[in-house]
Amino acid sequence: MTHDMDKSGFTDDKVQPAPNADFDEYDVNPKAEFELNVGGRAALQRRLRNYQVTMIGFCSGIGTGLFVGTGSAYAKAGPAGLLLAYIIVGGVLWCVMQSIAELATLFPTAGSFPHWATRFVDPAVGFSLAISYGYCYTIAIASEVSAAAVIVSYWTDITPAVVITIGLVLILAINLMSVRFYGESEVIGGAVKVLCFLGLVVVSIVITAGGGPNGEAIGFRFWNNPGPWTDYNGITGPSGHFLGFLSSFVNASFSFIGVECVVITASESVDPHRAIPKAARRVTYRIAFFYILGALLIGLIVDPRASALVSGSDNANSSPFVIAISNAGINALPSIVNACILVAAWSAGNSYCWVGSRMIVAMTTDHQLPQFFGRVNKHGVPYVAVITAWLFGPLAYLSLGTGGAAQAFTWLLNLSTVAGLIAWATLCFCYIRFYAAMKKQNVSRDTIPWKAPLQPYAAWVGFIGSTIITLVAGFPVFLKGNWNTSDFVASYVGIPIFIVPIICWKLWHRTKFERAANIDLWSGRLQDGEIMPHENPHNSAWRKFVDWLF
Repeated sequence: MTHDMDKSGFTDDKVQPAPNADFDEYDVNPKAEFELNVGGRAALQRRLRNYQVTMIGFCSGIGTGLFVGTGSAYAKAGPAGLLLAYIIVGGVLWCVMQSIAELATLFPTAGSFPHWATRFVDPAVGFSLAISYGYCYTIAIASEVSAAAVIVSYWTDITPAVVITIGLVLILAINLMSVRFYGESEVIGGAVKVLCFLGLVVVSIVITAGGGPNGEAIGFRFWNNPGPWTDYNGITGPSGHFLGFLSSFVNASFSFIGVECVVITASESVDPHRAIPKAARRVTYRIAFFYILGALLIGLIVDPRASALVSGSDNANSSPFVIAISNAGINALPSIVNACILVAAWSAGNSYCWVGSRMIVAMTTDHQLPQFFGRVNKHGVPYVAVITAWLFGPLAYLSLGTGGAAQAFTWLLNLSTVAGLIAWATLCFCYIRFYAAMKKQNVSRDTIPWKAPLQPYAAWVGFIGSTIITLVAGFPVFLKGNWNTSDFVASYVGIPIFIVPIICWKLWHRTKFERAANIDLWSGRLQDGEIMPHENPHNSAWRKFVDWLF
């Protein structure tokens, strides 16, 4: 028997998704029902269209890491080191995305990640993943709004607290609206970032060809002098070149973290069977294309010895693209690029609040948090989880302090440094366990909506690659004369933060490692008629193009 919703829209047992008659291609069937908290189900509503899912993938992957963060990595690695690092990390990311997209297509559950770990590995691992991954993103809200304040200082001396306050209010407002509005905000933010990058590609080609105001053609000058590799911290020869590449490799990994968030949309997508595989096939290639092309162009237009690359300004002044534009004598573009970086920072904070709230909802579906945190309003918004995640945002005000306050904020950020990489490794291991269960229980992969290529080998590459990156993240402290206890803790404290909750949960609840023969392969799947396709043929050339694009 289906219970009526209370005023908050929350039900105790079953949820009836609300109809969304305004969707062009798919409506949620108003007759479809499912049990709350069974198979990772929550009281969320499917309101994200396919093009919104695609653009959320764009927004998750293109941010300040591309526009600004590549500068310091380039200074340490040189043109060849930066390019090679992004190619390798892009390959690891591809493997991760293929693995989790197949799971998301089959099990479009709330929050996705913690539930899969609970279901395919051990409830203790799911609990720990929700904490570490959720913390990683909720604390990043504070990081992004404080970064926005630094970016605004490029133009004005306005009090940073004002910028932080405006950013926090906007993030909370968007996340308390229907997920449709969150999707539209990410579409707009993603469009700005993509257009900015495409503009930078054109400008970079013009600059390297000598089309700038100074008329100076650059070509592959910096690949010859100072050369394709740089010496890391004065260490010369192959050793210095390798360490420079390794530094850039770690930086590239952190830049890519967040692309995986697109699969979390599966629980709120109107058509996860179609949208998520497309996101896995296309978004990863596009993000890799942007970063790899960006790395190549940076190696053409900027000298890795430029001091501004490591100035630490965190706004357009540190962007390798802006440095090249300024050197070419183009005066108007730096402000435009800085505005795009500001949009990227706010969009990231908006996305982080959404991801953090869905991690909280996921914990309620697995009974790792009180059900109060899973309450939703009539629009399917988990408002309690949103507010809880958002409450980490005001920690940004600590960055305005001096001494202990600023140090505390830095430490809070350092605690989440490797959480994303640990999540990559854990999620690939979830797929490995899922694949083993399918084989053990004689369930053919032909029965699932979409089969990722090269499995289970891709999952193993993603697992091993992510683990290696996690372990080498703090390598500089092990170099001769570089030992720093604070840096060591900052680089590796994320590992015990992930392990300790697993041990505590196992000791308290006596959970056991899930055996392949006993893993649940059925609950939580989309039910027949839950998503009702409408006839919408793509016969015209324009419709086919739009379908390919989104």
